[in-house]
Amino acid sequence: MIGLVVHAAHRQRFADAASTLTGVTLAWAVYEHEDEIRDRVAGLLRGHRLDGLLLGLVPYARARDLIPADLPVTVTRSAALDLALAWARARGNGWPATPVSIDTFAGETIDEVATALDLDRTAIAALPFEPGQPVADVAAFHREQLARTGASYVISVRMGVAAALDGQTAVLHALATPGTIRADLNELALRVHTKRADGQRFAAGLFRTEKMNGLRQLLLNTPEFADAWIDQHGARGVLVFAPVSLFETVTHQWVGLPVLAEARDTLGVRTVAGFGIGASARLSVTLAERAAARAEQDTDPGAYLFTGDGMTIGPMGATAAPLTYTYREHGDIEDLAARAGLSAATLSRLAAIERGLDGRPLSPSELARALGITDPSGRRLIRKLTTAGLVSESGSAQEHRKGRPTRLYRLSITADPQDRR
Repeated sequence: MIGLVVHAAHRQRFADAASTLTGVTLAWAVYEHEDEIRDRVAGLLRGHRLDGLLLGLVPYARARDLIPADLPVTVTRSAALDLALAWARARGNGWPATPVSIDTFAGETIDEVATALDLDRTAIAALPFEPGQPVADVAAFHREQLARTGASYVISVRMGVAAALDGQTAVLHALATPGTIRADLNELALRVHTKRADGQRFAAGLFRTEKMNGLRQLLLNTPEFADAWIDQHGARGVLVFAPVSLFETVTHQWVGLPVLAEARDTLGVRTVAGFGIGASARLSVTLAERAAARAEQDTDPGAYLFTGDGMTIGPMGATAAPLTYTYREHGDIEDLAARAGLSAATLSRLAAIERGLDGRPLSPSELARALGITDPSGRRLIRKLTTAGLVSESGSAQEHRKGRPTRLYRLSITADPQDRR
């Protein structure tokens, strides 16, 4: 079940986009005004057990804090094609392409389309999207540009802006096309299926303490581990095999591990844990051993997760605490992730892909296939990484006999910071 948060005027557009999606049930949160968004989203989350959530920039900014951290979310937004179509409608109405004012679109998208259409970029005023940006401020921006340039129209994505400017000027909506929405929905559905598949994979958990027999008995009596395979591992270790989803539950989505506090209080000794998720049982155990060894280095008892693609989550304490993502061989990646506007987990996956490439460049399509996302999403990701200085152009290749050559890019996520500059 995928939830959709949409403006009432857009519902049919989203329904049309979803009509070809099979195996998915939709749950709707429909609003007329932006101040209704939070209540609609809260009601959607209360009333349905969602597997994923699709919503636009404004709803996401308004209700971000309400969305569960483990719920797969896709923020759909108008793409370069949608902006180009808005300009095509302007020309169809006999209006000049410029001067014009545009809201919500990123500057790089406007630059891309303006260059492709050979437009005067200096005659295009842009107001990029900012979270918490009131409709009144966006409308005021357009009024100021209209007064200054005498433009025939404005281009907007927000329905509230169109209402605010009603009767004052023509407003062309650069809304996401059904094709853009359909691609986002398919990508989200793929992520949901991937998450379910990952949850059904098995992982290893290694608990270490000085009172091994007491710890084993404690774990056997832990209800969450009722269906897990539990056995001794070495002189002071207890090994647990269970689906990844079970460990996610026990650790509160890899945030905290209350069973460590219970072990401390019950056994009166220090207990740590390490978790491993790998391509095989043997690799999972090896990763769990390394993660437990890392946990033993900390002063306070805790736990770590090591995955086969190079990601570390930890430390997880006895109680829930903010997650810390790192990349084992290359230090803290949270700053890099924030710079690129990506999650640290995504950047870790990209770092693992970079290692496998061994310096070989790749196309946006190859990157998309490696991550299990759509080609348009792969191109958007490349643009984000380029802006953040984490990828660089490296020539081109003719992937197909017909058509233009495809640009190639070289990932530099794990590069030395000096080299990256």
